[in-house]
Amino acid sequence: MSVDLGKGQQISLSKSDGSALSSVRMGLGWQAAPRKGFLARLTGPREIDLDASALLFAGREPVEVVFFRHLTSDDGSVRHTGDNLTGGAGAGGDDETILVDLGRVPARIDQIVFTVNSFTGQTFAEVQNAFCRLIDETTGQELARYTLSGGGTSTAQIMAKLHRVGGGWQLKAIGEPATGRTFQDLMPAVAAHL
Repeated sequence: MSVDLGKGQQISLSKSDGSALSSVRMGLGWQAAPRKGFLARLTGPREIDLDASALLFAGREPVEVVFFRHLTSDDGSVRHTGDNLTGGAGAGGDDETILVDLGRVPARIDQIVFTVNSFTGQTFAEVQNAFCRLIDETTGQELARYTLSGGGTSTAQIMAKLHRVGGGWQLKAIGEPATGRTFQDLMPAVAAHL
């Protein structure tokens, strides 16, 4: 059973039998919002390139970033499955995914922050059915879903973070609108959530 997360809400990432999850997948899906007006009906929706990134931290220090130009972390524990330039899955499947093998994440990495940005520069007002979700990669069960909302002038969002608590991991939905076309643009905003 999936939990619909609200901004700032946290869930533990342990299974119902008390054991820890070993591998999770963060999925991102979106669709371009329909354009308005006569000419928009003729040309159809604009292609929008959203990019998912995973920023790995040791304390407040950035260690590595997994994104469309660096698909696998140096240790192999975090893997991006590839860039989607147009979206389209929206309320259905994932357009971009990032896999995290929690057991292989080096002990010094205590936070993994997931971000999404509009590489082509459109605002979230031009995107519909956007979501991120966390799936138990072993069973395929959706654990949590966070609906990206807010529209407005934002071109990016700090979606969520996995962080170590004791011997396990927790997921925190952040949902903070931001401005930027790349993860580098988002670093000052991410720092506030570490």
